[in-house]
Amino acid sequence: MIPIQTSLTQLLGIQTPIIAAAMAGASGGALASQVALAGGFGFVSAGYDSADFFKKEISIARNALHTAEDQTLRVGVGFLVWLLEKSPSKAEELISIALENRVQAVWLSFGEDIGRWVRYIREHDPRAGSKDAVKIFIQLSTVQELKVAITEWKADVIVVQGNEAGGHGLKSSLPLLTLFPLLANVASQLNGPPLLAAGGLATGSQVASLLTLGASGVVLGTRFLLSPESLYTDPHRKSLLAADSSLSVRTMAFDYARNTLGWPKGVDGRGLRNDTVDDYERGVDVNTVRERFAESARKGENNRSVVWAGSGVGLMSEILPAKDIITELHTECLQHLQSGAQLIAESQSNRL
Repeated sequence: MIPIQTSLTQLLGIQTPIIAAAMAGASGGALASQVALAGGFGFVSAGYDSADFFKKEISIARNALHTAEDQTLRVGVGFLVWLLEKSPSKAEELISIALENRVQAVWLSFGEDIGRWVRYIREHDPRAGSKDAVKIFIQLSTVQELKVAITEWKADVIVVQGNEAGGHGLKSSLPLLTLFPLLANVASQLNGPPLLAAGGLATGSQVASLLTLGASGVVLGTRFLLSPESLYTDPHRKSLLAADSSLSVRTMAFDYARNTLGWPKGVDGRGLRNDTVDDYERGVDVNTVRERFAESARKGENNRSVVWAGSGVGLMSEILPAKDIITELHTECLQHLQSGAQLIAESQSNRL
């Protein structure tokens, strides 16, 4: 692999600026480790899971990467801050597990007081103050959040999430190609950290375009759901393959159906339209929506289940191992970066 060098790749010691997102219920140790082995960087999401399940997934990553317990584990972990806020004692246990395992990064998103947990992690990181200190990723979608993340929280990496992103996000977020340059301009003025672009990305050409816009890296989620290493089921992957981008919709239907309603104000989810979404939009009673959702799950049906998907889902056509996805994205990205450079060379040649 020909490395692509950015401030992100230098910070993490990776070969390609491609990140597999921290996705609750989807990003486990197998996915994170295989992305790392391919030269990228992946996350294990704590999500709604138990401490024992979290430990198991981190162990899977450690074993796959052949990393001793006293060495930095070359994956990150992701936390939904509203869940940390809901149960501080469990939050402290999960964070302790992450820090004891010497993970390289922590991704924080969706909470009313993210700064509290930034401070907590840094205060309890045994590597704090050293070059091996845990790197903190902050996901956001507004200028105000960006300013706070840079000036107050001193984030190590910022993930700029556009409206196209699958899973949860700010409902009013701008499209990525508008949002990223806006935030990049502000970050530049504040001498900010590496900025990553996230939202609806599926191809190497898109990766190249964001790098030329100033991104230090890109985050893909839905693309990695279509790998056997993700925690998604085969029926869920088949739903993704069968979907076109028009089926990716923003909705609170799935959160009402699952009763996961602790998200901050203005946050909803983007997933594939199905009977659950249709019921919700028709105004079917919430209790009925939940009963139908639960009954469908008991029967093993897929017509009401949660399948998160970004707007780029229609660009995805096959299930591939995570390593192959990284290789494909990286190779295509290089081709487009080289094509762009040739445009400049040809322009200069024509003037001679």
